[in-house]
Amino acid sequence: MTGRRFLIALFVLMLPFVGRKIRGADEIQYFSHLRSMVFDQDLDFANEYQYFYDRDPEGLRGGFKETYLDRREVLTQRNINFTPIGCAVLWSPFYLLAHAGVLAARSLGSGVAADGFSTPYVAAVGYASALYAFVGLLLTHSALRRWADMADTAATAAVAALWWGTPLLYYMTIAPAFSHATSMMTVGLVVWLSLRAWSRDTWTWRETVVIGLAGGVAALVYEKELLYLSVPGLLLVAWALKTRRWAEAATSAVAMGATAVLILVPQILAYRTLNGTFGPSPLVRRKMDYACPHCFEVLVDPGRGLFLWAPLVFVALVGLVVFWHRRRDALAGALLAAFVLQVWICGSVQSWHLAGAFGSRRFVSSAVILAFGLATLVGWARARVGRAATYAALVLFVWWNVSLMVQFGLRLMDRQRLEWPQVAKNQVIEVPRHLFRAVWLYFADPERLLKETR
Repeated sequence: MTGRRFLIALFVLMLPFVGRKIRGADEIQYFSHLRSMVFDQDLDFANEYQYFYDRDPEGLRGGFKETYLDRREVLTQRNINFTPIGCAVLWSPFYLLAHAGVLAARSLGSGVAADGFSTPYVAAVGYASALYAFVGLLLTHSALRRWADMADTAATAAVAALWWGTPLLYYMTIAPAFSHATSMMTVGLVVWLSLRAWSRDTWTWRETVVIGLAGGVAALVYEKELLYLSVPGLLLVAWALKTRRWAEAATSAVAMGATAVLILVPQILAYRTLNGTFGPSPLVRRKMDYACPHCFEVLVDPGRGLFLWAPLVFVALVGLVVFWHRRRDALAGALLAAFVLQVWICGSVQSWHLAGAFGSRRFVSSAVILAFGLATLVGWARARVGRAATYAALVLFVWWNVSLMVQFGLRLMDRQRLEWPQVAKNQVIEVPRHLFRAVWLYFADPERLLKETR
């Protein structure tokens, strides 16, 4: 079985676990953009927020009503929505297809509501996110094989392990209505297009326009993903230094940047309507300190650090450093710099800890970058310790992540932080006892499972 076929098989295996519920405040905000855009054609989310609150006031008790229903933006007096519009745009084809299906079903006597909220609409969003993330994984696999000279086995193992062994799996299944799964596709496309241009050694303005388009869409989905344009930017600088073709490089850089900005115009206008400014809400901007006071904590804090929650990320980062040390070229340097920028932006947010979320979800799209490091280590380990030991180690990381998902979902752990050594003990003692019942309820009676885990 080729690597691509193996990844497709894993995706099919995962599909039954893709969630069809919207529960969290961020998910509601992303979804409200879509529902309001299609059904109301406005940026007033009061009816969407009220709908979700009325159906689950207990589940949304953590300040949702006070923040999203009662509070208003100071300059516009509109309901607050901190999320960008990109997910709504990318989800819309699936959502409209679901709407057409609902209308067809109703014409045949079905009672399913054609209101934009019922299960088919939410399921369309969940499966769209899962599919987009999978496309990002396939693009990453392709980039590893075509432009990083990775063996198919190493590339496949790295992509599969980062998928199932980090919070990416959670945001493709349990909580797909966040932006993180969709971001995987946009970031994967930016990196894939950048490596293609780098391999051709041309960097025409036409190529950089396409890269700028992908980067702009990535920022529409999640603003911080604009920083991934550092990859083509640094590769373009390296090309200019090598060839001394400064004018062509400048033209290409301007084309890339201008295209990205052009794609962001709808978001800028949406900000103006919602917030009264041409940027994110002041309530968001005040949380930022670009001196990055939490750069260290965001990685190694015992309760919420990226490396503690997903130790495979640390292994992959070590591999990324090895990848750079071996090659010492612009590609390796650009990828490493892109990850450093993600640490900087995530460590600059006042709410760096993301208490209550599953893992350091702002780093989910970094799997595209980290795959280069993990594939490097997998290739090294296969040659020195053998395939069995290498794959066994990867399976252990997957087991850690999946078991942590079970703990998190069943509230066997404190969702605010990792409590050591209790969380490690639960992985071995509590999770096996609850796993079968949790899976059974997930399919047979998800509402009961939801109530039991509150």
